[in-house]
Order: sequence, then C-alpha cells, then structure tokens
Amino acid sequence: MVFVDVSNVVRPLDELMEISVEKLDLQFKKPSGTSRGVLYSKPSWIIRLVDSTGKSGVGEFSVIPGLSIDFIDEASYEFQIQKMLDFLRVILIHPIQYQEIIEKVNAEFRNFPSLVFGVETAILDYMNGGTGLIFKNTFAIGESEIPINGLIWMGTKAEMKNQIQEKLKLGFKTIKLKIGAIAIEDELELITELRSELNSDLITIRVDANGAFDESNVREVLKKLKLLEVHSIEQPIQAGNWELMSELCKENTIPIALDEELIGIFEKERKMDLFDLIKPQFIILKPSLHGGIIGCSEWIELAEERNIGWWMTSALESSIGLNAIAQFTANYSIEIPQGLGTGGLYTNNLPSDLVIESGYLKRSINDIES
Repeated sequence: MVFVDVSNVVRPLDELMEISVEKLDLQFKKPSGTSRGVLYSKPSWIIRLVDSTGKSGVGEFSVIPGLSIDFIDEASYEFQIQKMLDFLRVILIHPIQYQEIIEKVNAEFRNFPSLVFGVETAILDYMNGGTGLIFKNTFAIGESEIPINGLIWMGTKAEMKNQIQEKLKLGFKTIKLKIGAIAIEDELELITELRSELNSDLITIRVDANGAFDESNVREVLKKLKLLEVHSIEQPIQAGNWELMSELCKENTIPIALDEELIGIFEKERKMDLFDLIKPQFIILKPSLHGGIIGCSEWIELAEERNIGWWMTSALESSIGLNAIAQFTANYSIEIPQGLGTGGLYTNNLPSDLVIESGYLKRSINDIES
C-alpha cells in the first residue's frame, strides 16, 4: 500500500543549490558470467540534488555495456548526462509537481531510460526527506518483505552446482539459472540432478536464455525443460522475431517471459502491438532498461489488462538503484518471486538498508516517519 500519492506533492525545488553527478565503477567480487561475456566491473553514475538546507536526493544512472540501448560509450553517455543536468536546471527554477517534472524529462529523454530512472529516484528521494525513502509503502518502512529468486550465474557445471547448493542453504524456494553459456546438455543434466532431489513443490526453477536458441533447436529445448518442470524461460530466442516468439507463446510448451524483447520500445501503441501479437505469459521489467518508473508502470498496466504476468528485476544497479526498484515493486501486490537483491556482488557498493532472509528481501529501517 502506498501512503501518499507523490504525483500530487509540490516541493520548493527552486531552492536547490546544486545538481551533481559522480561516476562509480562497481567492481565485482568475482568475475560474473553473462550472455554478453564475463563482467569484471560495471559503470554507474550517481546523481545528487542538494538544497540550501542540506537536504538531498540521490539517484543512479545504471547501464550494462552491450545491453543498454542508451549506452554506446562513456563519452557519448556523459554528454547526455550533461544535457540532462542542463535540462533539470531549467525546469527546476520554480516549484513544480513531481508528475510534471517526470513527464517533461520523459518527453525529452525517453530514449535514455537509465537517465529517466535516475532522475525519478533522485527527485522522489529529495521530496521524501533525503533518507532513501522513495515510496512510502510498507516495504519501505520495514513492515513487509518481497519474495525473490536466487540467481545462478553462468559458469562451469560444477560452479553452477555449487551456487545452487548455496542458494538452497540460504532458504531460497525459487532459483533462476542463466543458460546458453555452456553445452545445453550439461545445463539440462544440472537441472535433472536438482529435480531428482527436489520436486516442483519444493523448489521452483526458472531459466534465462538471453536469446541463446533459434528456430532450429528452441522447441526441442522447451520440451526437455517441460519434462523437468521448469516454471518459465526468459527470452528463449533473440529479440526482434515477433512471429516466431508468438508461435512459441501460443504453443506454451512452458511459459515464456519477454525481457530483451521489451528494450527500446517506449511508445504505448508499440507496447500494445507487442502484447497483442506475441501474447507472452510473462514480462520481465528493469526500470533502467524499460523506461524508468514511468515506463515500467505503463508496461505493468498494459500487461495486467491482458492477464500477462510480470516480475521486476535489476540491471546490476548499486544499492541506490536497487533500493528504488524494490520500493517501486512494493507498490504492487506481489504474487511471485521477484529478481531483486542487495548488490552483494560488488566489493565497493554503497551502504544499503536491504537485507535478504530465507529468500525474502527486506528493508532494515526503524526510524522512517510514516
């Protein structure tokens, strides 16, 4: 439950004395395998708004090189950041409603979803007192929790098996395996071994293919995953082949969740076209990739109108972005585990109030005013 409608709150943003951005190179504790190669570090930029009283608001511009549609290289991205700062300094001269700010920002920078999300977060944080409170809901004040899945990174079969055992010991009831990096036979064998120990009543298995398969092999893979009682598969084929994806969703061998398929689609009419042609069982949303809070809210509204399920996940944000995504997610009735975490992947992450207990994400806060 949201305690306040932030779209109707007016704050004296003309009192802002400074808007600044600082780059943060997040360093992985250990190399992390993805469909786009092994990651050792990831860039983010932290935006801060500070007024004459010292009250501040913080947000994050998070990108994944090779995946984020708004990131080509650091020079061009930082050029867009500067354009965003100049734009904000103009529109924040006078007091203005949050909703109007974001509509203006979205209209100007819609093709830069990571920038939109960072600005949304920074302004909401500022408006709510600068304590990391983005939305005043029960999760944000530490009174509820969000079920999450345990992510198994790509690696050798032995490495992935060790990760699975660690997640099970930590109490996760849903795990998500990234597949397509090693031989599919080894990945299927790994899932088979897991299923021999734990049936689908005890553990839910999701897989994320990141477009690893094509028309020549995808149906056979889906049939094998069905036999192993896999809950769903994210993006089984490369994005852009709406006709084949539509066929796979209609066949529904196992439920299909769209992820990369949503990247770069910002117009409402185009979102409706995608849903009405493909008719997916689920969609996966990342605010830094899929339009920020304003864009993801529209995706969710359109999905729910069509009885399409969804869950939220991250784009490898720092604790700042993860905090905002979790609080945004908690504005909705959560029915299935989400793809969220605390940012424990990094050696140099910023302090976080997020904790994980037995497969649930919580915000460990005691002093937020409700």
